[in-house]
Amino acid sequence: MRYTTDGGLSIDNGAAERALRGLTIGRKNWLFCGSERGAQAAAIHFSMIASCHRHGLDAFAYLRDILKRLALLRPDPSHDDLLPLLPDRWVKQ
Repeated sequence: MRYTTDGGLSIDNGAAERALRGLTIGRKNWLFCGSERGAQAAAIHFSMIASCHRHGLDAFAYLRDILKRLALLRPDPSHDDLLPLLPDRWVKQ
């Protein structure tokens, strides 16, 4: 009933439920990452994709572009080389 007295509150919690939906659906799939290293890689990918969504980016276009750019970097890239590849700073080439 609180939403009836505060116009800033949503009438339902659909946004929160939609945000958790991906976690609950994927939970069973994540059991089969193959190894601890595979689970870490999957967690990194999921985190990057979530960051893309948060910044309004097309995750597929972002990942395709940065993987091409990463292949062109030297074997030990510096912090400054990697900074422009973060989702919040990325500009598609």
